[in-house]
Amino acid sequence: MLKAPPTSLLSSLEPGGWRRRPLRRSPPPISAALMTNPAYFEVGRYLGGYGFMNITSYSSSQFGGLPDVAGIRDLGLGYSPEEIERLRAQDVGEGEVNIRLYEGRVVQGPLKGTETVFKVYPGSRFGASEADLMAVNELRTHVFLQNDASDISDNIQFLLGAFETATGEQVYHISLPIHKLSIQWCETDAAFIQWLAFRDDGRYSAADYAKLSSERKLKEQSGSTSFWNPYDRAYRLELRQYFVLRLLNGAMTGLVHMHSHDRLHQSLGPSSVVLNTAADKNGRYLVPRLRDLAFSVDIGYSSVGDGALSDGLWRRATAAGASTTLEKRAFGIADDIYGAGLLLAYMSFIPFCEAGIMDGISLQRLLENTFRLDIYAAREYLLADDRLSEAVNFLDLGDGAGWELLQAMLNPDYRKRPIAEAVLNHRFMTGAVLWN
Repeated sequence: MLKAPPTSLLSSLEPGGWRRRPLRRSPPPISAALMTNPAYFEVGRYLGGYGFMNITSYSSSQFGGLPDVAGIRDLGLGYSPEEIERLRAQDVGEGEVNIRLYEGRVVQGPLKGTETVFKVYPGSRFGASEADLMAVNELRTHVFLQNDASDISDNIQFLLGAFETATGEQVYHISLPIHKLSIQWCETDAAFIQWLAFRDDGRYSAADYAKLSSERKLKEQSGSTSFWNPYDRAYRLELRQYFVLRLLNGAMTGLVHMHSHDRLHQSLGPSSVVLNTAADKNGRYLVPRLRDLAFSVDIGYSSVGDGALSDGLWRRATAAGASTTLEKRAFGIADDIYGAGLLLAYMSFIPFCEAGIMDGISLQRLLENTFRLDIYAAREYLLADDRLSEAVNFLDLGDGAGWELLQAMLNPDYRKRPIAEAVLNHRFMTGAVLWN
């Protein structure tokens, strides 16, 4: 069996696959302890935000697809506004929880100068029950995963601190330290906003990379990008394949770490994988990290079946015939693998197609609804479209190793899906297919 590379191993561009090389690593955490005093941080400019959508009907739930947690689904799955518009037939509504992101830095303590990204959950007047549950769940999950400083995964976003501030509808002077923020209320009642401070290990997501790649592909096809070297186009394609495999390998390494510590991700998608670079030429320095653990589920044997945010998961487990604790636990793991399979499909197509040719929702519907998760039948259909040839060829590497893995991860029977470690050890995921 091919052994998957640890995160310290890099793929060589020579025959032989993965080998050890020195690389620039992110600064190791000094301590797993969290900073809870807002005076330790300074908040910078607003970076943007994202929300959630309610899906009251979901056609693929019978397959154990992407999790539907209490009717809430993250918008950060790499879908554009145009793609979301196509979901109207599935009874989609806007959720109440809207997340804001700010840049910042640590201004006191041993980590002084460390760049941060703040993830800000709204207070009780802006979706309290959902927002508070999500914030607390994400905090607890990171605290648990960072409890042992010697066992912290490089492929999971690192939490530096967490705190709450009493504030109102508007926040002013956001460039000042948090403890000096000017607070204003529109009404007299108060609410506490939850702040999670993460180490800034990158601002790009896998969805960002896929979008940029598809736009570059469009420029290449339109002739606006010149290739003076006849081998340049092939070399760029190899770099893109290498980058995507590194991305998928890192994401699965993070998922393996979570599963080995009895935690499910439950919202895995292109936007939940953060990258330190989005340039194909920097693939050897790429370190993907899982983020957005607000819907993470504890699958320790004493916790299976519990949790307000995981109620939908356990209902679907029961509907799929999982009745015992072991069966429900297995269903939860398989559900994460299904989400990872959709991520594999997304990253195998979108970066290799021109912008506008294929999108995440169309691809998911094609696999789930049109071909009922018969991946090999889908391949024959997709093969007929020349615009998708690079994506098909990517999954064809290693005598169809990509299709083989995709079919296993999206198997309609959750009992037949591989565990995360088996996915990571697969020859397609290790990068061995690039040299064969």
